[in-house]
Amino acid sequence: QARLMESGGGLVQPGGSLRLSCAASGIIFPVYHMHWYRQAPGKERELVAAISSTKNINYTDSVKGRFTISRDNAEMKLYLQMNNLKPEDTAVYYCHGLGHYDVWGQGTQVTVSS
Repeated sequence: QARLMESGGGLVQPGGSLRLSCAASGIIFPVYHMHWYRQAPGKERELVAAISSTKNINYTDSVKGRFTISRDNAEMKLYLQMNNLKPEDTAVYYCHGLGHYDVWGQGTQVTVSS
């Protein structure tokens, strides 16, 4: 069964850092294109960062220079290092994988507040 499970969310003050992790199972992880999405209250889900199977990387403009996406194919894990967090980064963050299956995680809450 294809499954993605996020962890690492929480409450952090503005300017702080968090590292999100996404553990994959039931898929051939190295061939999957992987993404981090987020959804803030009252807003549509948006693509935050993407890393392809060949490790091409893209970010939405609002997180460039602050967030870093990476993957460990041997461990079947996806990461999102988030630095200099801002209140507007507050959202539920979702891991997504696209390959033979289209797989979503359950989400992890990130709250940036003083």
